[in-house]
Amino acid sequence: MDMNVNIIQSKKESSHQGIVKGMQVDKKRQVLEYVARKMFLLNACIAVISVAAITFFVFFKGLQPFFSGNAEGTYSLVEFLTGMEWRPNDDLSQALFGIFYMIAGSLLATIGAIIVGVPIGILTAVFIAEIAPKGVKRVIQPAVELLAGIPSVIYGVFGLGIIVPKIMQISPRAQGQSLLAVVIVLAIMILPTVITISESAINAVPRSYIEGSYGLGASKIQTIFKVVIPAAKSGILAGVVLGIGRAIGETMAVMLVAGNPIAGIPTSLWDPIRPLTTNIAMEMGYAFGIHQELLFSTGVVLFIFIIILNLILNRITAKAGEH
Repeated sequence: MDMNVNIIQSKKESSHQGIVKGMQVDKKRQVLEYVARKMFLLNACIAVISVAAITFFVFFKGLQPFFSGNAEGTYSLVEFLTGMEWRPNDDLSQALFGIFYMIAGSLLATIGAIIVGVPIGILTAVFIAEIAPKGVKRVIQPAVELLAGIPSVIYGVFGLGIIVPKIMQISPRAQGQSLLAVVIVLAIMILPTVITISESAINAVPRSYIEGSYGLGASKIQTIFKVVIPAAKSGILAGVVLGIGRAIGETMAVMLVAGNPIAGIPTSLWDPIRPLTTNIAMEMGYAFGIHQELLFSTGVVLFIFIIILNLILNRITAKAGEH
């Protein structure tokens, strides 16, 4: 009888210890979960604060020249946005700070890069994902990844050493630094982004879609264009959006091949251009006073331009994902 009582008592103690141990484990897990949540929140706050700080700083510096009472002087917002010449001068009455021809150059270069680079990128992604034999795929994929890792200045040096001289041979102008050179360099630079993301989107298309297409008698090419690409269009558009973002924001490579004139809207592919990004990079190092503030104003225009473009493209991507 005493032995049974001892066994029961021992079981009760073991059970109690197990419950206590379980509670300790749960408490430790809760603490870890709490700490992890706070860490995630902290990182999210750092990201948001960084964006807010950059936005505030750029807009604060960039809007000052257009308000009366600015210590460095004032400049007309209309003349800044519609002006066709950029001629900095210590004497503000002699200076011209117009950026309209830069806006036009940036838009034309981006559109040209999209027209040339996006079809090449999408078709390359389709080839890698659906057509290429394994041996060819093992060569192309690392090449694309290597292309993504090349610094932008190397693209610029390549453009200056190879593309610009080739353009000079066929151009009616004396120099090869031109809108065409910028378009070619930017088209090459957006390829890794478009190819990588488009390939991932194509690989994510359910195989049942493809097998169903083959079951209905469609050929491989028909299946690619009628089933695979439409099914992956949301991901492909996301890749295009990121590629456009890179094309708009690229500075160093463009600066080397653009020509960077002080005036003139490009009217042909042979004309030199001066994108907004290169204008900031070229002069910020030595600018001061209102000249420096107007370079920040150029950054504000570029910032607004990118925000509007991203909103439009994200809206298009979201609509593509709904269908």
